[in-house]
Amino acid sequence: MELPIVIDFVCPYCYYLVALLDTVQDIFPHRIRFLPNELTEESNPPVDVCSDPERRARFGRTLAPACEKIGLDAKLPPNVCPRPYTRKAFEGFHFAEERGLGNEYCRRVMEAYFAEERDIGSEAVLAELAGEIGLDRALFLEALKDGIYTQRQREAVRYAKENVKVEVVPTILLPGGRVQGFFPSGEELVRQLREKTDT
Repeated sequence: MELPIVIDFVCPYCYYLVALLDTVQDIFPHRIRFLPNELTEESNPPVDVCSDPERRARFGRTLAPACEKIGLDAKLPPNVCPRPYTRKAFEGFHFAEERGLGNEYCRRVMEAYFAEERDIGSEAVLAELAGEIGLDRALFLEALKDGIYTQRQREAVRYAKENVKVEVVPTILLPGGRVQGFFPSGEELVRQLREKTDT
């Protein structure tokens, strides 16, 4: 089945959820459809997660052990300060989605940020990642510089925040309701997914 998931590339819980979903594919077959949201839009000051001891402690208590359990390489938080805005990265997603590589692009961007600590706010970095998954780097970079997908991304964020009223990411939108937040195990995730799909 299709799982529409509202994400932001800089949300570690989104990165973890995608990896956790991979571990339950055999017992809960699915296809992810990524929906963009931006935790911090460019009209707001950037967030420095590197210098936030409370956030580091929270990640250390919950998310880090969960990532280790499923073998997910994750720097929590990555040493990219301040946290990048993600509008350009999502404009790249729209480019990739039109070419049938949206899913691969999202996974590669999150991996680059959380495992490799790369600045996914950089157009040059994004173009390199796009090339790695088979997209034309020059066309990709041109699309970002020309703002071809800027309005589409603005509309996607408005849809997530105003129409769907997503308050946290990740949020999975299902016919029986929402599944959102952190899941310590694949079993717990599948239980909630089944509750929302069997209604």
